[in-house]
Amino acid sequence: MAGWRAALLGAAWLVGLAWDATAQPVLRVGMAAQDVGRLDPHFATSTIDRVVVGWMFNGLVRFAPGSADPATIEPDLAERWDSSADGKTWTFHLRRGVRFHGNYGELTAEDVAFSLKKAGTAASSAFSADFRSIGSVEAVDPYTVRIVLRENVPSLLGILTNYSGGYIVSKRAAEERGDGFTRAPIGTGPFALDRVTPSQSAELVAHAEYFREAPQIGRISYRFIPSDASRDLAFQNRELDLNYGRSDQTWVNRMRQQPGVTVDIFEPAELAILNLNITQPPFNDLRVRQALAHAVNRAELVRWRGTDVSREGQSLVPRGYLGFIEAGVLPHDPVRARALLAEAGHGSGLTVKVIHTQLPEMLNMMQVVQQQLRRAGITLDLQVVEHATFHQQIRQDLSPLVYYSAARFPVADIYLTQFWHGRSIVKTPTAVTNFSHCSQADAQIDAARVSTDREEQLKLWGEAQRILVQQVCGVPLVETLLVFARRDALDYGYPLRGSMSLGPPITERTRLR
Repeated sequence: MAGWRAALLGAAWLVGLAWDATAQPVLRVGMAAQDVGRLDPHFATSTIDRVVVGWMFNGLVRFAPGSADPATIEPDLAERWDSSADGKTWTFHLRRGVRFHGNYGELTAEDVAFSLKKAGTAASSAFSADFRSIGSVEAVDPYTVRIVLRENVPSLLGILTNYSGGYIVSKRAAEERGDGFTRAPIGTGPFALDRVTPSQSAELVAHAEYFREAPQIGRISYRFIPSDASRDLAFQNRELDLNYGRSDQTWVNRMRQQPGVTVDIFEPAELAILNLNITQPPFNDLRVRQALAHAVNRAELVRWRGTDVSREGQSLVPRGYLGFIEAGVLPHDPVRARALLAEAGHGSGLTVKVIHTQLPEMLNMMQVVQQQLRRAGITLDLQVVEHATFHQQIRQDLSPLVYYSAARFPVADIYLTQFWHGRSIVKTPTAVTNFSHCSQADAQIDAARVSTDREEQLKLWGEAQRILVQQVCGVPLVETLLVFARRDALDYGYPLRGSMSLGPPITERTRLR
């Protein structure tokens, strides 16, 4: 047995010694997935991974449970913090007595410094671009961390929350387990990973020494059920307590009719975009990109998905983000689309091979888009792959068109930087999720990022969005809210209005009656 696997089993055994989790309720969760991908939180990019990672890790600060509003950010592993007058030096004072899962001991400033450096390094994090402005992270003493910025950022607390690169890991566990850490991670959260059974489930056990208090739920069984019909049937038969929902009106209405069931619809909305690689044929021709944009019918997509769960995309940054503007996206006009294709030499139509995920919600939406584009003479030849494979292949630049749906910390800078800045182009040393290879708005994005004048910052973010939309680096489709169905016996312990982990936070206060 590999050393990391033995350590993991030992950790679960130690948790069992400290507190009998089997005496507590088991929460059964159904997820639309074949398997989890990478549970190292700094590589958890898919919804499947983000949801479960949110139950296992903490940040220095956190969104209040049930909120995705930056105004609710509050202490988490740090009990307090202060900053210098110029906003470039931040000092965080850690809680004492915070315990890692298993036998990995007490959290110290060394773990925090290690985690943030790891999160800021491209080889060990998918979110390294978020930390580009951090000059140094120092463990001043066992309970004090100092962060010095190279330049001001729109929201330092935003990248230190319990979200993406802000999660804190055990330095010792990460170093001991190496590549195995992605399937056997160690954090401080209310639940610890017990085991992953491929294509079946991830099993979590309550962290009895959780610094807030021991969870009221003893275990979580996170079950992989890719078929919507199978997952819904299991929920209907009371084999699941919490069910990953479909963001369409028919599904919501049907679930609402079931007795003893609550449907939660919450922020942040994920903005779905068709990212077009402007450096590869056929999308290196602006006329082809414009044709595709005119072929998309956003109003029809909203009607298909449902008004309770979706709204039209109006820019390449989601609505509600600080800095969002209505950027003047091209209107639905299939006649104009065909004329542009003819001008570009594709009068008899155009076929594009596209890699796409089998995740039902994303596949269903892409098939509707496929029909819309076909009406204008554009045929998408969909190469459907498992969701984790999809994420791997699109980051290898293997598809000239990438459908990507995402929510980020709600400030325009982060979305613009990750998806539309030249530094974030895939297959480069600083790659994030720029599948379009666009860099035309880099100057505006960079200037806004360091500006201390809020009005100037907003103006620059607006200019960046207008440039990107005019260049048709991507085509916004719809913003889709998150949907889960739960049995009324499941009480989250807070009102669920938003969750940056893209699923309901399961905390020490969550109860299953």
